[in-house]
Amino acid sequence: MEVFLQAIFELIKDQWLFIGFALAAVITVVLSVFTVDQQDVAIITRFGKFVRLAHAGLNFKIPFVEDVAGTVSLRVEQLDVEVSTKTKDNVFVTLIVSVQNVAIREQIEDAYYKLDDVDSQMTAYVSDAVRAKVPTLDLDDAFERKDDIADAVQEALTAAMAQNGWKIVKALVTDISPDEK
Repeated sequence: MEVFLQAIFELIKDQWLFIGFALAAVITVVLSVFTVDQQDVAIITRFGKFVRLAHAGLNFKIPFVEDVAGTVSLRVEQLDVEVSTKTKDNVFVTLIVSVQNVAIREQIEDAYYKLDDVDSQMTAYVSDAVRAKVPTLDLDDAFERKDDIADAVQEALTAAMAQNGWKIVKALVTDISPDEK
């Protein structure tokens, strides 16, 4: 009887070992597979250092070694910025500027790593460009020259953001509201 119990114990021990190895293998395979959505690019790092980009579809990584640090969208995004400034004839106006931007495919690494908060950076450049252009115009001229203001914003943003991996598709002044006073 003792021999029989010892044989059963050995059999169960071997089965648990097999189950443990099988479970570890399944977990490893599951952790090595990931998907990237259409029009997105994933940033793959190995121990925190950039290694490569993963494009849309099924992708593989080395489990426990490589990690998906984040994703960058390749869709055109819009940022609406509200800027208050004064015109040449001392009227306070609030402008809403819509900036359409997209990450440059060839510079995805720069688009992800160079700027911490892209929207804040663009907002600062838009505010700067508007505050440089509008104070040189009268209120009536500001309404008439919305396209010139938008062009100034787009020019300032294009120069600044291209080196960081972002393309400015279009800048539009969508609204100019004079102060009620």
